[in-house]
Amino acid sequence: MTSAETPAQTFDPSFAEPRAWPLQRWVVPFAVGVSLLSAFLTFVVLTELTPIRATDKVVTTFLAINTGTILMLVAIIVREIWKVVQARRRGRAAARLHVQIVALFSFIAVLPAVLVSIVANVTIDRGLDRLFSVRTRGVIENSLIVAKAYLNEHAQLIGGDVMGMANDLARARPLYDQDRVSFRNLLTSDATTRNLPGAMLIDKEGHVLESAQTGILQNFMAPRADFLSNVGEEQPEIAVITEGNYVAAVIRLRAFSDTFLYVARLLDPRVVTLVHETQEGAALYAALETRRLGIQVAFALMFTVIALTVLMSAVLIGLNFANWLVAPIRRLMSAANMVSTGDLHVQVPVVKSEGDLAHLGETFNKMTQELRTQRDELVSASDLIDSRRRFIEAVLSSASAGIIGVDASGNVGVLNRSAEKLIGHSESETLGHPLAEVLPELNEMMANVREGTQRLVQGQVTVSRDNLERNLSVRISAEQNNPARDSYIITLDDITELVTAQRTSAWGDVARRIAHEIKNPLTPIQLSAERIRRKFGKVIVEDKPIFEQCTDTIVRQVDDIRRMVDEFSRFARMPKPVIELEDVADTVRQVVFLMRVGHPDIEIAAEIKEDPMQARFDRRLISQALQNIIKNAAEAIGAVPPDELDRGRIDVVAGRDGDDIVIDVIDNGIGLPKESRSRLLEPYVTTREKGTGLGLAIVGRVLEDHGGRIELNDASNIRPGARGAWMRLRFAASGHAVGTATTETKAETAPKQAGVTHG
Repeated sequence: MTSAETPAQTFDPSFAEPRAWPLQRWVVPFAVGVSLLSAFLTFVVLTELTPIRATDKVVTTFLAINTGTILMLVAIIVREIWKVVQARRRGRAAARLHVQIVALFSFIAVLPAVLVSIVANVTIDRGLDRLFSVRTRGVIENSLIVAKAYLNEHAQLIGGDVMGMANDLARARPLYDQDRVSFRNLLTSDATTRNLPGAMLIDKEGHVLESAQTGILQNFMAPRADFLSNVGEEQPEIAVITEGNYVAAVIRLRAFSDTFLYVARLLDPRVVTLVHETQEGAALYAALETRRLGIQVAFALMFTVIALTVLMSAVLIGLNFANWLVAPIRRLMSAANMVSTGDLHVQVPVVKSEGDLAHLGETFNKMTQELRTQRDELVSASDLIDSRRRFIEAVLSSASAGIIGVDASGNVGVLNRSAEKLIGHSESETLGHPLAEVLPELNEMMANVREGTQRLVQGQVTVSRDNLERNLSVRISAEQNNPARDSYIITLDDITELVTAQRTSAWGDVARRIAHEIKNPLTPIQLSAERIRRKFGKVIVEDKPIFEQCTDTIVRQVDDIRRMVDEFSRFARMPKPVIELEDVADTVRQVVFLMRVGHPDIEIAAEIKEDPMQARFDRRLISQALQNIIKNAAEAIGAVPPDELDRGRIDVVAGRDGDDIVIDVIDNGIGLPKESRSRLLEPYVTTREKGTGLGLAIVGRVLEDHGGRIELNDASNIRPGARGAWMRLRFAASGHAVGTATTETKAETAPKQAGVTHG
């Protein structure tokens, strides 16, 4: 290596920047200023912020001016780009860099304009769509409906009142002929009782014969003679007089000759006013809706003109700034090229008038001096670090536990293969990323180890990836790299199977205790309820239906509790499987036949891939497991609203998959929940209102005893676009488990393994 004391060479640029004549330097600022001014004036005029009205002539004039300024900017930009291209063709120093900087500034100028254009167009469209949306139109129409409903309600009420008064007056016809004063008092009393300020008897010409003296001064206009000729005795004619703020009804009186009863009731004038305002608002909304296209065009045109002006101005400013910036950068590029060849003695000339860029040249010169003295040290240190890194990677790759190294900034720096499998992320997706993003479940433990005084923290976390939950034992140890910051080594051990076994054992003990404590008092409760019903059923006369309903409820609920306790007992006393050579095909057919009989309204189809299909298993337990799965599928179909499903269908497909027997059950029911799906396999976890949560747990234990597992998937995984669930029962054809079988969810199981036919 050459020592730093060797005399440094001075690099001289091989080009001279052309100098612009004075007037030319003012062309760009003048063009940009005029363009921005015209765009601003266009904006304030079109938005009516000035006294100038935005008439067609004014708008056309401003658009022409903006078009002219845009063309002027485009011409200047084309000229500047042509100069850059010509410089590159002549092979001038750093011409390629000049092109890249020009392209960068152009891109930076164009990108915001494009983004703003997209946002503005989307905002305008969304705003207008929301203004003229079905919901807005519905609100306006509903306002009219509500207002009219108020009027219709009063119309219906007055219809009933006029019918009642007509019947009363028909019976009082003799009083009308003999004593008019008493008849008038009767009419007044009836009108007052029914809250009718206006009530009168009129003849076929509309003349008033008698009128109720209600004390309310209101002029109610009598119907015309041609209208009265169509009024009958059975059905009144009702009208809402919005001008007078009242609703009126008229009916022909029985026992009278061409005589009609005419009544009226006042309406709330505020409601009538609101009805008029609502109608005017609806008309204004309709007018705006017809002008929607014009509004969109006006906004789009205004934005396009202003955006183009600002865009061209920004591009032109970027071009000039690139021209000023590229000169010192060209010198630095040429010097950097020489440094890249190994020559660390190059020095760039420093021009003080270039300001910060001159300081950059000085820094570059100092850098080359430091590089000359440090290169050998870096090369030797790099070799040592590489050898150590390869040794550490070899050790980590052979470890069975997951190991993660986290630096002081909280980013993942080391990750072995076991850790990749446990956290569900590959090395490329993890290295260099914050641990809080890769494995957020460790945030609390990491906070404890950072804030506490202990160098080692242990605990357990649950990690869910691809609908699969794992229980991990975590050890976090801190390594102090410097007095202020620590790095951390995280060790992960998968204890899912251990936790599952402990949980199943604990639930089995709980089930035995529940069955023992609850089942004993059930029989006395049921017998007592039945005895009370027999002994007092004939004695109780009052509220006898309630008595019978209460005793029946007690007996029925006791039966439900007894069935639940029986399920607890079965779960707690799971028998050991009796492994024998049996035919899977015959077993599946028998279960399907039984379920068809029990669910005649559901189409249950069986498809056997191999007949006979010999395997070693406990026929009773496998039949029970398959019945539970088909029963769950039938209940899932029953939970679908009838209007969403023509007919329920369950497909049962049995076949081989290597050394395993697989039985697929696909339904078109409501399907499985997306969240915490694997928890459905735990005891007492259910999504049904009256479920015990033991069905799938029992199925899982049966399959585990046969060296298999149950897989919970969506029907859409095997039938794209289909609804429902896809349950796969898998067990070893030999009847023995290979290693430890785990119950898990595999949504990625290949659909071709099932071989289900659509239908």
